[in-house]
Formats: sequence, C-alpha cells, structure tokens
Amino acid sequence: MMQAPRLGTALQPFVNLQAFVIEDNPTIRENLVGTLEELTCLRVAGTSATEDEALAWLAANPQAWDLIIVDLFLKQGSGIHLAQRIQRARPGQKVVVFSNYINASVRKRCAQIGVDAVFDKSTEIDALVEYCAHQCYRVSQAQAA
Repeated sequence: MMQAPRLGTALQPFVNLQAFVIEDNPTIRENLVGTLEELTCLRVAGTSATEDEALAWLAANPQAWDLIIVDLFLKQGSGIHLAQRIQRARPGQKVVVFSNYINASVRKRCAQIGVDAVFDKSTEIDALVEYCAHQCYRVSQAQAA
C-alpha cells in the first residue's frame, strides 16, 4: 500500500520563499502573484509599481525576500536600473527579470549586472513558474541537509 507524501518531502517541500514583485500593470501583477502562489511555494511579501517604491521597500526589508521579479518598464523608473541597485543581504537571494521586451541584448545586459534569470512575458511564463518551483526545491533540499 502506497503512502501519501509527507510534508517536507521533495514532492511537497515545507518551505515558503518570500517574493517581491515589481510590475506596473495591476492585472499582470495580480495574475502573476496568484499563479506563483498557487503553483509554487512562493509567497509574495510585497509588490511595487515604481522603482522608488521598490527601493524603499528593499531598503526597509533587506532580509525579507528570497526572490525579486522585476519588469523592465515601470510606472516610474527602469527595471534594469533597479536590478543594478538591488543589494543582496544574504546568499541565495535571486533577481529575475520578467518583461515583454526581451531580446539578446537585454539578456546580455541582465547577465552583466548580475540578474539570475530573464523571462519573456509573452512566451516564457511556464519557464518562470518552473524556475520558481526549482528555487523552492533547492531551498527545501538545503534545509533538509
């Protein structure tokens, strides 16, 4: 007789990663938050529509996030500029760009400034969800060790 997986196993990691989402489109932001919270272990600790709001939240909460998801074009400011200014307070914090304006030069620039992953909104939402799920697995494995 098979037993159901217990919480804390690789199938159901008992871990919640804290995400901060920087997206100026409220519909996209709400849908992204809902999708990630439903399909992965991510819990969104906060959101922002502008570079200045995001920098203020990050300055006040340097330890409160595991993953940042940032759009390139914001209500105020630039996602690339913001990504350059993000200070990681601890190892393992990841920065991801999620935008409709991804091309080879954007991917190269993101790599140069230390962005961990880049996803195109129109074609790579599944890849973003998979990346986030992998981060959940990675952290749960590290905590189990």
